[in-house]
Amino acid sequence: MDQQNPKLNLAPEKTAPKKDKRVGPKFPSFLHYRLPPSSTFTKTREVLKDLGLNTVCEEAKCPNRMGCYSKKTATFLALGKTCTRACGFCEIDFSKAPAPPDPEEPQKIAQSVRLLALSHVVITMVARDDLPDGGASHIVAIIKAIKETAPESTIEVLTSDLMNNQESIGSIIDTGIEVFNHNIETVRPLSRRVRHVANYDRTLEVLKYAKSLNKVPFIKSGIMLGLGEEEADVKQTLNDLKQSGCDVITMGQYLQPSRKKLQVKSFIPPAIFDAYRDYGLSIGLMHVYAGPFVRSSYNAKDLLKTLENKRKKIHGHL
Repeated sequence: MDQQNPKLNLAPEKTAPKKDKRVGPKFPSFLHYRLPPSSTFTKTREVLKDLGLNTVCEEAKCPNRMGCYSKKTATFLALGKTCTRACGFCEIDFSKAPAPPDPEEPQKIAQSVRLLALSHVVITMVARDDLPDGGASHIVAIIKAIKETAPESTIEVLTSDLMNNQESIGSIIDTGIEVFNHNIETVRPLSRRVRHVANYDRTLEVLKYAKSLNKVPFIKSGIMLGLGEEEADVKQTLNDLKQSGCDVITMGQYLQPSRKKLQVKSFIPPAIFDAYRDYGLSIGLMHVYAGPFVRSSYNAKDLLKTLENKRKKIHGHL
């Protein structure tokens, strides 16, 4: 290991032995934070509730949901709140045969964008392997409804792997979105245990194809830490994502959403996230957003602005 990239200490924080074998490492102080004022939080939640909309913030029990709602932002969860996959890290409900997509959902989401005056919209989705196109046509309808209602809003879409159906992937990108996001979630050695149906190589293929179309400004992916990954594997994942065409990577701490899900193996200190960020930048990634509370769509509006400014600087020096 060279001096520029010293070996990182990823050992979990030690705790005294306990009788409950499910008890993991002690919750560290850097994962505590002050809650923001709740008035805007309540308004945002009411708009979403009144329209009967789902958010990944609620369904996946995101720790940032109060902060995001207080900023009048939320990540819409399209195609229902039941997934056809049962990933080890995710709290979203599972069913092999979910209810059909709500035909009114595109207009409902577009209406909430208008009511909340969102200048940047993030749409994610449950995996819908029961649908021939994986739900891509429904996502396209949502994007078109938003563009008709709020044409000045920028849009980021976080998709499933859509079984690497290139027609489905292309149809979403053809709508003119600003960010195409598909998460790799974890390192290769842990992928089979952490993810269900999805796999490491297919994710790389999806990202590579999305990049090859040369129609979307930014390609994005994300990884969770604290599941037992090794430093070398994290760095290899960053390299693999870079080679597959990613411009930006998000890296955050995995937090166990319930006892039935995968247990946290270690809590990663902020300094380690900083070191991974620096490594990612050193291999040519445009941006790495890393920290314990970072999630795929966390501060997405500000992140897009950062990417746009970096691209302008890059083009300005060409």
